[in-house]
Amino acid sequence: MRQLNFVSVKLTLCVITGIVIGFYLGVTPLLPLIFIPILLLVLFGSIKRQPRNGFPYFELSTAAISIGVGMLVVGMATSEPYSKEETENVYLLKVREVLKPNSFSQSYMTTILAVDHVSTSGKLLLQLSLDSTFTDLKVDDEVVVFAKPLPVAPPLNPHQFDYRAYLKKLGVTHQIKTSPKKLLIKNHPKRTVLGVAHNFREHIISKLKQQPFGPEELGVIQALLLGQRDDISETTYTNYQNAGAVHILAVSGLHVGILLLLLEFLLSPLERMRKGKTLKLVLVVALLWMYAFIAGLSPSIVRAVTMFSFLAYALYLNRPTNSFNIIALSMLFILLINPLFLFQVGFQMSYAAVIAIVWIYPKLQRFRYPEPFLVRKIWQLLSVSVAAQLGVLPISLFYFHQFPALFFVSNLLVIPFLGVILGTGILVIALALLDLLPLFLVNAYNTVIYTMNSVIGWVAQQEGFLIRDIPFDATQLVLGYVIIITLVHSLSKPTLKKMIMPLVGIILFQGWVIWKNVGTHQKEQLVLAHKTKNSVLLHQTGSTLNVFTSDSTNVGNLAIDYAVAERIQNINLLPLKNSYQLGEKRLFVVDSLGLFPLEKQTDYVLLTHSPKINLERLLDSIQPKMVLADGSNFKSFIARWEKTCAQKEIPFHYTGEKGYYVFNLNSKN
Repeated sequence: MRQLNFVSVKLTLCVITGIVIGFYLGVTPLLPLIFIPILLLVLFGSIKRQPRNGFPYFELSTAAISIGVGMLVVGMATSEPYSKEETENVYLLKVREVLKPNSFSQSYMTTILAVDHVSTSGKLLLQLSLDSTFTDLKVDDEVVVFAKPLPVAPPLNPHQFDYRAYLKKLGVTHQIKTSPKKLLIKNHPKRTVLGVAHNFREHIISKLKQQPFGPEELGVIQALLLGQRDDISETTYTNYQNAGAVHILAVSGLHVGILLLLLEFLLSPLERMRKGKTLKLVLVVALLWMYAFIAGLSPSIVRAVTMFSFLAYALYLNRPTNSFNIIALSMLFILLINPLFLFQVGFQMSYAAVIAIVWIYPKLQRFRYPEPFLVRKIWQLLSVSVAAQLGVLPISLFYFHQFPALFFVSNLLVIPFLGVILGTGILVIALALLDLLPLFLVNAYNTVIYTMNSVIGWVAQQEGFLIRDIPFDATQLVLGYVIIITLVHSLSKPTLKKMIMPLVGIILFQGWVIWKNVGTHQKEQLVLAHKTKNSVLLHQTGSTLNVFTSDSTNVGNLAIDYAVAERIQNINLLPLKNSYQLGEKRLFVVDSLGLFPLEKQTDYVLLTHSPKINLERLLDSIQPKMVLADGSNFKSFIARWEKTCAQKEIPFHYTGEKGYYVFNLNSKN
């Protein structure tokens, strides 16, 4: 693979290595700051003394410096400026992103401007309780709050989406929870380009809402053109996800790539002028960034426009072999500015898709090149879809655990027309801003979006082609890419020697799956999960999961998430019992009836559905080793029980604070 010989590719891989090491080992910026100057001295010394065929001092020093730079930038991005002491401080925060609200709160991503009137930097999650009298904050608003940041809580259930880990990869580890009444909103805050772009996008959306678009169509238009997905119904979004076309609803690499091709085509007459090629490059890049501004300068659109600005330069050079160089340079540029982008799914999938298209698509075209025009175009479109899907397949399986087998159908039916849809949509936005949007164009565009939604909905209904709940861990992710890369490389010019590597990858992949399945069959575990207004016990016995619950309609995805991660095949919903034997230990469940266990040898007592009992008398009578309470109880009861257990010196575990509890099934302990 000669692409790995490019200097830009090697440097980028070294910086990525440094970012990963620095992030997961928690390396502070001080360590690379000490070693980088030393390595620079070694580098300069090796330039003069290294023999041509001797030990590669220069290459190793350069690689070490690049790794150090990666550790340095990620260390600076994850530094925590706020006090960890148990005290409250005055924080001046600036809103950078308005997050989608839930039933209880509205959250904002903020940057810290000052702590106790001392200028500083960093990020915090601001979470406000819902208040109908409060006007929502906007990007660039500045607020003053007297509070103590709290660490973001870990997941309350096993194998649940880890919001704390997700925020950490955004550079956020703490949050402030408060009510809107405790905020002081500053007048005339300092405006930034990000705030202006966000407000301009909101102005465009308000203009579009004045037009007679259907609610479903308007939600898709906002997502398709502006990256605003808050108004898309859950049904429509699920349809796009199941059809393998959810990337259409995220303004990212696909949209910017199509826009780049449109601009290259429309501005191609400029190449006939003197310096016209350079002028075209400047206009293309300027228009791409103008579109990014219109779309609100969200992180995904900024990443995509940065990447395709570099690719526009590659097209300007007209040297196809430079594509990997340009992609690597764009990635390096983005990661040096914000190294935490590396851990975001959108960044990973965008670059995986682009690299796969640039590398695999030409190979597919050399493999087969149909002569008939229509057949050739269909084959080219299928080649792009297959190449992109191969590039993102392991990532998609790792994060989403499903594979839409009909992805090529939805792409074949929608992607050929997406350029026209995007171009017309930009025209609709321009005319709406000028109050010149004619009704016939509104109706026509509404019909186009309705048709696209219907096509996607039809593909999504073919559930037999949607493979769900696929177990896929980090080891399979790595081995999956090993198989894809080595297989594509070997099939380019098949030889027996080249076929050994993909064969080894497949054997390792299958060996890992067998190993995990054997471990699953030998595993037994009982877990008390947290579920609001419900009691849930997860009992895993090999590849079977028995879910004991007081309300089978209120389990949600809790059991499915657990089953996928543990590679469990069978799930049984069973009513919650009052007594369980755990080896030589015993668990008794006290529900709303308040029945006490008759036996005195009870190791665990689980309190559910707020039983009206005298806990002190219960503890004195059976003397359990631990008391547990789940999410079905009132919080006022929890506080009283916790105090009683503390007085009796008996451990108390509330799942709403400490998360799920794994019972020890070993009878010897």
